[in-house]
Amino acid sequence: MGKPLRSPGSLWPAAILLGLAAGLAHAAPPPPLDVVVLGSGGPGATGRASSSYIVRLDGMPRILVDAGSGAFVRLGEAQLPLDGLDVILLTHLHVDHAAELPGIIKARAVSAGHPITFQVYGPPGHPAHGDVPSFPSTTRFMDLLFGRAGAFAYLKDFAAPITFRVVNLPAYQAAPNLPAATALSAAGLDIRAVPGHHGDAPAVIYRIDHGGRSVVFSGDIDPAGLPALGAISQGADLLVFNCVVLDPPGSPAVLYELHSPPRDIGAVAEGAHVGRVLLSHLSPAVESHESEVSASIAAHYPGPVTYAHDGMRVIP
Repeated sequence: MGKPLRSPGSLWPAAILLGLAAGLAHAAPPPPLDVVVLGSGGPGATGRASSSYIVRLDGMPRILVDAGSGAFVRLGEAQLPLDGLDVILLTHLHVDHAAELPGIIKARAVSAGHPITFQVYGPPGHPAHGDVPSFPSTTRFMDLLFGRAGAFAYLKDFAAPITFRVVNLPAYQAAPNLPAATALSAAGLDIRAVPGHHGDAPAVIYRIDHGGRSVVFSGDIDPAGLPALGAISQGADLLVFNCVVLDPPGSPAVLYELHSPPRDIGAVAEGAHVGRVLLSHLSPAVESHESEVSASIAAHYPGPVTYAHDGMRVIP
């Protein structure tokens, strides 16, 4: 006689175990902190959106870091829920870091339908002097956009009542030991900031800690801002460093008054003992010389270095 047929009941334990395993895998908790790159480029129209990032906390998009040109489209492509996005960190107010803010705020309001309070942090301003143009403070910038007489005043009540709580962070001082200011500390989230230095544009460097993980955003900084960056980056899991120029003399001299070269990036990353480096705000020069840039950084920093692209997700 042949083997007896196995009853359906004898198959259930294996099926149940497989189903439970699949369910447990599907239900794995999200990382406490990860970064979605909306824009990895600079001011040029090179096929990349300009600088912009979403930081997710426990899987929920909560923090917008910069809002450069093209970020609005990339945000839609990422298909991220926006109902928890309520913190905005602006590294500085150049157009390739702030131009898309009205569109993203409108998208957030349209997705909500209920009152929203945005907590906005950014640099102070300064008046014009000599050949140096003026820069508005972050409070003034937001008022110019969304205040009662602002360019987009209608947005404050267009889809949902919006309130802005705006903070101007401290200005740069030639004091490398300047302590990091706490911008926000609540429910396990800690955001600290120090002044950066980006030519005549007031700038801010941010560090975000949550769930035992950390990420630092350099923004655009010239060499004068490196000591502050090194101090706030100590032990960070991820350093997002804006990489625009080649080592001298590979880029126009004027750009070194605004940006730090790869050899400095490597030195800061090594001195701060960061876990990994993500190069962003990439220029065509850097894109076409990746091997030289990587070698320059590796001469000081032995850790992993990755080049950002729009839509990338990075877990520190």
